[in-house]
Formats: sequence, structure tokens, C-alpha cells
Amino acid sequence: MTDRSAPPAITVYTQFEHSSSATSLETMREELATIMGPLGLSFTWRDLQASTGSEVSVELVVVSFKGTCEMVAPIPAGTQTGALGWTHMSDGAILPFSDLDCDKIRRMINPEVRALDRGQQEVMFGRAIGRVLAHELYHIFFNTTRHASWGVAKAFYTGRDLVLDKFRFEEKGAITLRPGNFNRRVPATPSAVSLAGQH
Repeated sequence: MTDRSAPPAITVYTQFEHSSSATSLETMREELATIMGPLGLSFTWRDLQASTGSEVSVELVVVSFKGTCEMVAPIPAGTQTGALGWTHMSDGAILPFSDLDCDKIRRMINPEVRALDRGQQEVMFGRAIGRVLAHELYHIFFNTTRHASWGVAKAFYTGRDLVLDKFRFEEKGAITLRPGNFNRRVPATPSAVSLAGQH
């Protein structure tokens, strides 16, 4: 029997600046489902470039992946400081647009995974980007700029946080992240969202 009280699946539209690993992306989706599923959220995935603009989603978010999203590629030189991901705002309102910096995530986890084979590195990278994405979706769909003291909703991550076997929401904070408190939005199409995001 269908649970009528559960919110509908969120449509995640993705777009990539450069190449990506199929293994990492599949692991990312699995990690996101593991983290957000207990909070009553589920997801469907679509390629923004392949969208006709006519699809209607009750809840959607557009995620842009910056840099190269596969561990096999050389990691650009740079600093590990700064945001791994960020969510857009306008006039104090949180918008359904998030960016993830794949190069910065790869650089941060590299010391933790360099001894692994390439396949395992891609799995660990997928786990890492799933956790960063979960953090950004937490801000969007629970309509908050606040952070927790630890867990997925904390303000800063370490490379170890991103590859640990288990990394979830702080239990005290998770109590407020239930379907009844889910931030509802009106139905929208990806074309309408894309236009709204141009600012």
C-alpha cells in the first residue's frame, strides 16, 4: 500500500562541466538515498541537458557539478580550503540550485584514498559527493541556513568525514527533519526553474 503521507520523489536535474565517472555517480545516488531516506525523502534523476522543458515535477532541484567528477583525472593544483558545495539564494530566499566542486572534493579526499585501487577510489569519491550533495539538499528542502554541531548538517567537513563508513545527520537535529516539516513548493518545470536561476 502506498504511503499517502510521504512527500513525492524529488526530481534532481544534473549538469556537468566536464567528464564524470559512472561508478562515482551511482555511488553518489546510493549514498544520498541512505542519508535522506530515513527523513522521508526519495529522488529521481534526470539530465538537465536532455530535458525538453515540458516535464512537471512537484519538487525539483538543479545541481551543477563543477570541475572533473572522476578520480582517474589529474587533480588540479590548489587549496583545500573553501566551499565544497554551495546553494544559491536571492533576497534571503533559498533557491533550488546547488553547485558542487568536484575538483575540490577530489583534492580533499585524495590523502584518504590514494592507496586504494582506481575502482575503490571512484566509489569513495561517489560517497563523498553524495554527502556534500545531501548537505546542500538539506538547506534547500528544509529551508534553513543553519548548521548542526556534527554530522551531515555541520558547517565544515574533513577528508575523513567524506569517506567514513557511516556519516549521517546529527540525531537531535534529525528529529526536526521529518516529512511534516518538509518545505513544500509549487509544481515547476525545469525550464521555469532554469529561468528563475538566472540572476
